[in-house]
Amino acid sequence: MRYTKALVLPVGVLVVAPAVILVLCGSRIFGINFFSPLLQVLIGLILCVAGLKVMIVTIKMFASIGEGTLAPWDPTIHLVTDGIYSHVRNPMIIGVMVVLLGETIVFGSLGLVMFVVLVFIANTLYFHYSEEKGLEKRFDGEYLEYMRNVPMWVPRINPWTKGEKRS
Repeated sequence: MRYTKALVLPVGVLVVAPAVILVLCGSRIFGINFFSPLLQVLIGLILCVAGLKVMIVTIKMFASIGEGTLAPWDPTIHLVTDGIYSHVRNPMIIGVMVVLLGETIVFGSLGLVMFVVLVFIANTLYFHYSEEKGLEKRFDGEYLEYMRNVPMWVPRINPWTKGEKRS
């Protein structure tokens, strides 16, 4: 049950909101043709699968290493800095953004383009002004060291390890 409730956020952002946007934008799904329709759908589906893979990996890490979930109401007990988190601080949201980008390409929807931009801006503001402040309070110096060494959005090439100073 604990993990089922945590799926409310990704299902809302990845399924419910895009479906509502597509309905509100009208019946013409392929409003923007980036490529030939078949290639457009194929590229979009590849992005969706890649983004879901990143999300699954990060959710499993939250459960196994962090002993919590992605939901703000059931946060991790331990700071997760291993694996993909040693390259970038927000890989889960990057996965979400890749899935949304894939959906945008599949459907060619201008409404979804605007939604992707809105989700990115909202998450950047939320992380900067709320989540990171909470993580600083919960994990103190451990999070501050991690934040100084691992970028928010653009992954570093080499993985960071605790105690390593940024060069």
